[in-house]
Amino acid sequence: MTPALTTIRKWEEIPFFPNPNEEATYWAAHQLDPALMAGSLSLTEGQDSTSITLRMDPRMLSRLKRLAARRYLNYQSMMKQWIAERLEKELPGA
Repeated sequence: MTPALTTIRKWEEIPFFPNPNEEATYWAAHQLDPALMAGSLSLTEGQDSTSITLRMDPRMLSRLKRLAARRYLNYQSMMKQWIAERLEKELPGA
């Protein structure tokens, strides 16, 4: 019988992998929560989006970009995911 996979419920739970072998070993024992995957899908088809300007400390932006790169994400997409997740926590009925 195959052992149950550990479910990842937050993106922060995924570690940085120094090499592909360690990443393969990790994913052999872990899986992403379906809700986490659903939240990462882009649902912009047919929806308008608005561009905004956000001033940020350059060091903070560098850290965001590095973190996003480790997760194979665009840093702006990662920030939108974080905001969407936080909105779900703050506005549960919305």
